[in-house]
Amino acid sequence: MLLFDSHLDLGLNAVDWNRDLRMDVHDIRVQETVFGLTDPGRQTGTVSLPELRQAEIGICVATVLARIEQPINHGFGYTTPHACYAVAQSHLAYYKAMERAQAMRMIRTKSELAAHVARYTADPVTTPLGYILSMECGDAVLDPDNIFDWFAQGLRAIGITHYGPNRYGGGTRSEVGLALEAVPLLKNIEKLGMALDMTHLSDRSFDQVRDLYGGRVLASHQNARKFCDWQRQFSDEQIKYVVDRQGVIGVAFDAIMLQPGWVRTVTKATVTIERAVDNIDHICQLAGNAQHAAIGSDLDGGFGFDQCPSDLNTIADLQKIPAILVRRGYSDADIGGIMHGNWLRFFGDVLPAE
Repeated sequence: MLLFDSHLDLGLNAVDWNRDLRMDVHDIRVQETVFGLTDPGRQTGTVSLPELRQAEIGICVATVLARIEQPINHGFGYTTPHACYAVAQSHLAYYKAMERAQAMRMIRTKSELAAHVARYTADPVTTPLGYILSMECGDAVLDPDNIFDWFAQGLRAIGITHYGPNRYGGGTRSEVGLALEAVPLLKNIEKLGMALDMTHLSDRSFDQVRDLYGGRVLASHQNARKFCDWQRQFSDEQIKYVVDRQGVIGVAFDAIMLQPGWVRTVTKATVTIERAVDNIDHICQLAGNAQHAAIGSDLDGGFGFDQCPSDLNTIADLQKIPAILVRRGYSDADIGGIMHGNWLRFFGDVLPAE
């Protein structure tokens, strides 16, 4: 079944992690083993372009991601917004290179979305991976007006924060609210008709965005606090807010968001894909329908299968979801919506006509 994944850090993997995503994912694992790469997430990757085809992911949201980290003794992040901008541009350049290789295709408009889905439906074997460009963390936006340049380059969604406080406000694991420059940035995002990703906002920033922003919202890779009670997940009230704003929530497959008390490199993941489906079902129950839950896997977002549900080895295992939903009584129409239809409807509304 066609799967629309709303959060894949393909540029990060290809550029920052130096992975050749044209390779089979198992060959990438072997390569990293041979070269002795032992950092968390190495040797355990789950995503590559061939594996995405195996997963029947014909369309995704692909990110550019660069975050400011002021100290210099870190393995992730950059010390200036200018460096963040350059790195995010390198992720975009990678996608353009994959377009030139006919492996990916950027989707900017409603008509391009409809045309891509028609092509993929007719030929899922050779049609390039369609992608909608999103930015995770606004540190690569040099100033609020720079978002117009990013939009011209194809950016259609953005989350303005990530982990900790950044240039535009408080993110995950912080209690900081929005920075002053977030106000004009949000106004410009709304003016452009871009979708604002509520993922990675601190609770305080979330509340302030709710008061300031009138455009369309989504949550690209987000789970429920009911099952894993810390700030990275949404409270029921936050889920209902996204639903009430006609947004969609993509459930993620990171064990830190699924298994209470999970600690990286310490805890073994014991949850299964069923727990991710618990999150899907919870969103549906809160919404009163299945029109706002979807998949935003976040696979290989800095981690590998060791930080995933125990029955997930590669991203192709996401195709286990429909059978689980069938057992839970979901209709074929609702399953199709969760797997792809809800995101297609959302972006069909949000993307510009031309």
